[in-house]
Amino acid sequence: MDADVVVVGLGTVGAMASWRLAEIHGARVIGVERHALGHDFGGYAGESRLFRTGYHESPEYVPMLLQARELWQELERGGRRTLFHPAGVLSIGAPTITPMRNVLVSVQQHGIAHEVLDAAELAHRFPQHGSITDEIGVLDKLGGVLRPESAVHEALRRARRAGAELLDSAPVTAVEPIPGGVRVTTEQGVRTAKHVVVTAGAWAAQLLPELRALLDIRPLVLTWFAPEDPARYAPEVFPGFIRDLGDVHLFGIPSLDGALVKAGWADAWGSIDDPAGLTRFLEPHAMAGVGRDVHGLLPELPAQPSRHSVHMDAYTPDRRAVIGAIQPGVAVVAGLSGHGFKLAPAFGEIAARLVLGLPQQHDISRFSPDRFGG
Repeated sequence: MDADVVVVGLGTVGAMASWRLAEIHGARVIGVERHALGHDFGGYAGESRLFRTGYHESPEYVPMLLQARELWQELERGGRRTLFHPAGVLSIGAPTITPMRNVLVSVQQHGIAHEVLDAAELAHRFPQHGSITDEIGVLDKLGGVLRPESAVHEALRRARRAGAELLDSAPVTAVEPIPGGVRVTTEQGVRTAKHVVVTAGAWAAQLLPELRALLDIRPLVLTWFAPEDPARYAPEVFPGFIRDLGDVHLFGIPSLDGALVKAGWADAWGSIDDPAGLTRFLEPHAMAGVGRDVHGLLPELPAQPSRHSVHMDAYTPDRRAVIGAIQPGVAVVAGLSGHGFKLAPAFGEIAARLVLGLPQQHDISRFSPDRFGG
């Protein structure tokens, strides 16, 4: 066998799994990527991502998020890059809606440092947000902003330093069980290993037909706006946020470069049949809605973004990742559903333990590939 583990896809989770496998667990690793290392097609790209422990999706993620936060800091300590800006994350919404109830339960049950702000306190502390009526704010003091491209590069650097062989521009054409292991065929040749973990994002279903009915590929359109006074959007005075008001769901990230504020919708851009069909540029009229909503809730920002970028992610029907064994010797982590990057190092550790047969630190049964039946 050429390796203990082949990691297929070196983006969000693949980079983290390669790091954990090679450096922490001492496995012989070959990582394979169809694009250049650090490419901007996948779900992680776009300069910044929110990290939050007050979790809109479900409080059950919090233990995994707390581990992920520790691992982000571990990855940063061993490198040369700032990966995590602990500036907090502010959730804004009516206290009766499910996302806000989940946030409150998350921080209260798990003893997370936080503040609950009423409408008057919100308007006073964070006047950048407009149209505050009966909403509350929950400031998650363990939250902050991650730098995704830097994090992926750092994890890959650490994996390579620990002995991992990383191949780029090597699309995988087949993953096949063989006696005692798995054969991975790429456009650069064939590699064998005891185990394979597929972390190929939007391309995972092309390699594993079992996933085709489970993964819906959606564009991620990211938008940046130029404030009149960038100082009012610095991390020290304007934490990252998620806001739900009626049908509008916005997220935003402070100005990390002193020039632009990232704000916009999440996955509201439809679906695509094939990753190769991703459109990387949108005409201004296509972004009129997001500009209207950003300006409406952040009135100091203009109604037209200064720039945008388009990436993609794969979504499952229940918006939970697919994690588990899917063929003999083949495990998968896919379908991160737009909220996976913050969890990436924890998912990487889970993937490493999965293929090495080590005990898991979390209950991963909720992510089983078999949970949809059929």
